[in-house]
Amino acid sequence: MLDVLTEAAVAIRAALDDLAGWGPSGARPGQYRTDVVADAAAIAVLTGAGLGVLSEETGVHFADRALFAVLDPVDGSTNASRSLPWYATSICVLDAEGPRVALVVNQATGERFDAVRGRGARCDGVAIAPSGTTSLADSLIAVSGYPRRHLGWRQYRALGAAALDLCAVAAGRVDAYLDCTGDAHGPWDYLGGLLVCTEAGAVVADLAGRDLVTRGHADRRTVVAGATSELLTELRGAV
Repeated sequence: MLDVLTEAAVAIRAALDDLAGWGPSGARPGQYRTDVVADAAAIAVLTGAGLGVLSEETGVHFADRALFAVLDPVDGSTNASRSLPWYATSICVLDAEGPRVALVVNQATGERFDAVRGRGARCDGVAIAPSGTTSLADSLIAVSGYPRRHLGWRQYRALGAAALDLCAVAAGRVDAYLDCTGDAHGPWDYLGGLLVCTEAGAVVADLAGRDLVTRGHADRRTVVAGATSELLTELRGAV
């Protein structure tokens, strides 16, 4: 399965390399030309391998298939359009039990995070683990948007790609992640990073306590993650 996901990510990179302009697509607000060509490249690989797909860009394909890939072809499209090297392809395959396999590839650098349910998480083939930080006052957190008040963290970063931000929690590069935008992220934004986090030993939740595993194109969640359950509890309480 990881070979299939890798093939899709490689196809996306090739499609981006052939694209002259990375600006807005003109089809809908917030969509870039990168999103369109990357989606087409990935859908061809994933559906051709027998997977159903939920894509941010084109919705549901083959919903009745047992294995179902949740795809963000370019997470961090604005970063990509501005040549900021923090944008990724995120793919998470769901089965009847939930997330089964995930791949998140930083398409600017080639760095690759992957996870298989019950088998841990890796970055470029090396096992990863979160920082172990338990106190918000000691934490460097990644945020999407910005909270209305300071929540007590030591430092923060706003990086602009949720999938990679979650993988940074999994790898111990940041201690926590907080979506401050309020139900702005679809499952394609976070499911890949969620499996990488949980397999690495980090914890991930919806701020309102809802199930994060969903297949609806209109579904949105407010994601928060922490290196430890203690840190997650403190961060949720501060919010």
